[in-house]
Amino acid sequence: MFREHFEFFRQFRRQFQTTGSIVPSSRYLARAMTRQIAAPRGPARILEVGPGTGAVTCRILKLLQKDDRLDLVELNESFANHLRERFRDDPVFQSASRAQVHVCGIETFKSDAPYDFVVSGLPFANFSAPFVEQLLNAMFGLLAPGGQLTYFEYIYMRSMRKIVSGQTERNRLTDLDRVLDGFLSRHRVSRDSVLLNFPPAWVQHLRKEATP
Repeated sequence: MFREHFEFFRQFRRQFQTTGSIVPSSRYLARAMTRQIAAPRGPARILEVGPGTGAVTCRILKLLQKDDRLDLVELNESFANHLRERFRDDPVFQSASRAQVHVCGIETFKSDAPYDFVVSGLPFANFSAPFVEQLLNAMFGLLAPGGQLTYFEYIYMRSMRKIVSGQTERNRLTDLDRVLDGFLSRHRVSRDSVLLNFPPAWVQHLRKEATP
């Protein structure tokens, strides 16, 4: 656990824009992020985007069924290497025979089949509105009809940043609000509040419309 927190803090200092937090997600946030995967279901294809050091990954692995498939897309090479080490050395990770780490951005990731669940740990609040829209479209494009996308954001973080930021940053956050709120109004099915996390977070659950 100490090594995981140290690696996360080290990458936060080096690459704040794409790391977004100083510590890994808590187990309570991980449970909320995987609530849909934990529900009764059949075999599933699962994609985790931005797994970092594997805090949510560990929870997903404990929920995997025999015929499930898990893909992890991680842009940060250091995090990807850390995950590979865990698949080699960590008993929980070693139990997953159908899991693979891909080092790339989700906007360039290609899959031979759609996913039933996409779980994202990307720090949307750090990105430009057009890039977030590109990321969301990419993830929705990888979902099967009726598939579910889950992501988290820190409670009221965008609103608080608007108060203390200059005009350029406020404009960016306003554009980001428009993109995220638009996706939520069209696709959100539920939201969880996780107070036992640093910082406290909302977990957003979205669903891709089934093809008529």
